[in-house]
Amino acid sequence: MGMDRFMRLKAPKRERIVEAAVEEFSRHGFRQASLNRLAESLGISKGSLFQYFGNKEGLFLFIFDHAVELVRQRLARVKQDTADKDFFDKIRQSLMAGVDFLEKHPRVYRIYLKMLFQEDFPMRDQLLQRVRFFSAEYLRPIVLQGMARGELRSDLDPDFVVFFLDAVMDRFLQAHCVAFLDGGMGLYEGSRDATGRVIDDFITVLRNGLAGDGVASQEKRTENASHIGVQVFGS
Repeated sequence: MGMDRFMRLKAPKRERIVEAAVEEFSRHGFRQASLNRLAESLGISKGSLFQYFGNKEGLFLFIFDHAVELVRQRLARVKQDTADKDFFDKIRQSLMAGVDFLEKHPRVYRIYLKMLFQEDFPMRDQLLQRVRFFSAEYLRPIVLQGMARGELRSDLDPDFVVFFLDAVMDRFLQAHCVAFLDGGMGLYEGSRDATGRVIDDFITVLRNGLAGDGVASQEKRTENASHIGVQVFGS
């Protein structure tokens, strides 16, 4: 009932409430977020927020679903744009799309970071599980298609490859936003060119460790990363 009431609001008012809620949670986390402060900033009554979302947890879950939908829409465009690309180009463009998303929606990503590094969130384990499932749901078809096309080694465990990509790509995006997580690679708030160079190095390592016979040997053995790929993946 409350959500129906919220969805009947005019679009500008709905968007203003969502944006203000994103700002509140991204700045203060869940426990320190205040519906009183949020209502005051919006110029509405706190009771209205309760009518729409039930409580603070209901509002946070709505914002979480809103964030997931934003990511889903972005990745759907990447999937469409890379339909004819090989595995490595798909991963490269997925990473760049992730960076673009962080720059366009920094507060949304800040909520994710707070949820990741602060345990005091409602349903934290379940929500992080949803994030990981969503990531695997996106990556697994890319991996399986790459193996079917001979772009990846046939002896790889696809579940491990999905796990590996999810872990490394997640850390890559964290390093773009959080100081000292980039290991001196220049990723933190890096320029588009600097970030692109690190992504290219990342793809080179992937090629050396994962590439199948269908990938040109010259690309597999790029000079600067060949030894790293051998050490990491034992190819």
